[in-house]
Amino acid sequence: MSIYVFNSYKVFNTSEVDLTLNLRFRQKHKKKMEVINTNEEKYDRKAELQAFDETKAGVKGLVDGGVTEVPRMFVQRSQTEDSTIRSKKKLLIKLPIIDLDGIKEDPIKRKKIVQEVGHASETWGFFQVINHGIPSRVQDEMKDGVRRFFEQDTEVKKQWYTRDLTKEFTFNSNFDLFRGPVTNWRDTFRATIAPIPPSPERLPPVCRDILLEYTNQVMKLGDTLFELLSEAIGLEPNHLKDMGCTEGLLALGQYYPACPQPELTLGASKHADNDFLTILLQDHIGGLQVLHQNHWVDVPPTPGALVVNVGDLLQLISNDKFKSVDHRVQASKVGPRISLACFFMTNFAPTQRLYRPIKELISEHNPPKYRETTIAEFTTYFNNKGLDGTSTLLHFRL
Repeated sequence: MSIYVFNSYKVFNTSEVDLTLNLRFRQKHKKKMEVINTNEEKYDRKAELQAFDETKAGVKGLVDGGVTEVPRMFVQRSQTEDSTIRSKKKLLIKLPIIDLDGIKEDPIKRKKIVQEVGHASETWGFFQVINHGIPSRVQDEMKDGVRRFFEQDTEVKKQWYTRDLTKEFTFNSNFDLFRGPVTNWRDTFRATIAPIPPSPERLPPVCRDILLEYTNQVMKLGDTLFELLSEAIGLEPNHLKDMGCTEGLLALGQYYPACPQPELTLGASKHADNDFLTILLQDHIGGLQVLHQNHWVDVPPTPGALVVNVGDLLQLISNDKFKSVDHRVQASKVGPRISLACFFMTNFAPTQRLYRPIKELISEHNPPKYRETTIAEFTTYFNNKGLDGTSTLLHFRL
């Protein structure tokens, strides 16, 4: 039999067992594959990235084609070390779960919830919420919608495949494919929901209705959370909303296919979010980890719960009161893992609003730690940098 190689890793095996599985993908992308020498000096990462991107099939395309080993472009050398540290020092601590039940009716409960949100945002930068008002039916349909999009025929999905981040809806694999130091084992769609609502006809029919319904409810939840965060920091409930923190929303549907060698790669490498706040809907598979007290801590899925985390922009305007922390997603032999992350930020919307540490939080003993910036400038720097493991905030620190 003959072995086709996507640079230094086997992708297609033409044995009779694999022939039917691989034939369709191989015919489509024959010109983008090569049989090459696997010597170290022959490796050309740029060429491998280009060949992968030109398929417009993403990581799912590799899996559908019968990949048996992780292609070299996905291998993350520090992954083995990180896994060893986590297994040796795994802490018996859990991410805070905050019950929002009664938040609008019971002042005593609200005060307690404000304290819990504040403490979690200062110490973890992450927490889960239950009784948040988004029905489980809507959550389940949203996860199904993400799955339906990615499991369409590749030829159908290709119409949305682009690296132009200013478009209303895009699909690709790794937004920083040609800039980041490593490639992650996932495919992504992104939809700009606010401040300028998308034209429904420009959204994929397989997930359009539920995406609009779910994100509409997420924006209502966001209003509540920003009220709690404002109160937790000693401000009026509408302070963060009046600053425009709830104006924009970006939705990212993530599809993490089953990985043949999960110990060699990651679904999402270490990073912090470049927004004010993120609300994450994840399925039952798990894999999300938060860096807490210098240890990777698992965030196991909790039925009905949504994961909330502070973003870099909220840390900036709170002058480090609230913490935007690093997190990652592990690859798994089980899959696909499905998630939808909603980022509160205006992204590239044409606004010149400047953000700096909130003046009410500044004093002689707590001087501003960051220079002012626009969300567009902050986003552009983050996107150009890619997920390189460094903090975006460092670039804006005084």
